[in-house]
Amino acid sequence: MTQLERILVYPIKSLDPATPSDATVVDNGALEWDRRYAILDADGEYVNGKREQRIHRLSTSYDLERSTVTIGERGGDDHRTYHLDVDRDALAAWLAEYLGYEVEVVRDDEGGYPDDTAASGPTVITTDTLAAVADWYDDIDVAEMRRRLRANLEIEAGEAFWEDRLYAGADTLVEFEIGAVTLWGHGPCQRCVVPTRDPATGEPTPGFRRTFVDRREQTLPSWADDSRFDHYFRLMVNTTIPADEWGAGVAVGDEVTIGSIVDAP
Repeated sequence: MTQLERILVYPIKSLDPATPSDATVVDNGALEWDRRYAILDADGEYVNGKREQRIHRLSTSYDLERSTVTIGERGGDDHRTYHLDVDRDALAAWLAEYLGYEVEVVRDDEGGYPDDTAASGPTVITTDTLAAVADWYDDIDVAEMRRRLRANLEIEAGEAFWEDRLYAGADTLVEFEIGAVTLWGHGPCQRCVVPTRDPATGEPTPGFRRTFVDRREQTLPSWADDSRFDHYFRLMVNTTIPADEWGAGVAVGDEVTIGSIVDAP
């Protein structure tokens, strides 16, 4: 059975994930807690791994029931715990001291701060794909590839690149279900600079993008619609969740089934 293997939500955009066993779909079709908070600089720009290498060196863990984050530098002894609402100003002050410039931590309960606002649902990949892509590199394992690619929903399908079945041609969507929740697959996700860096240090991995692009093209499965690839630095699938599904939930172990191709609204 093809099933949901892992759920990852990123309570603070660009920092480490939490891995709940289930997640509720909130307004705008995102998963509860995913990118609920973001770090902004004085100009209102995201402080994220694309723009700030030091973000990679932060370690975070969460107690979602208590709405707390424990944060510190990877390998360091000084880790502080903050309530994400009551202590948000104190958290921002700690981050400002670490980064060397003023920041604020902001909150959005209606879908959070997604990377792709046109397809703001959870991103999808298979564990099999993570393993296959990790094998393209000598010193990267599945866990590190997971940290580099930062998907929300990880499916066990027994086949690498199975998720490339979850999109079709332009102006269409592939309908699929995880448990009782319907999702629409949009297309293969365009990757940014973040996967090319060591997720623990932010240091660039030499040749990462070139290897990725070459191997992705070589291994693109027959079921993938190659018209959706203007370049091959694309992996995992962007989705939306229809409004009538908001409030429903997904859970690890849910069966995943593919439905029909529908016209995009």
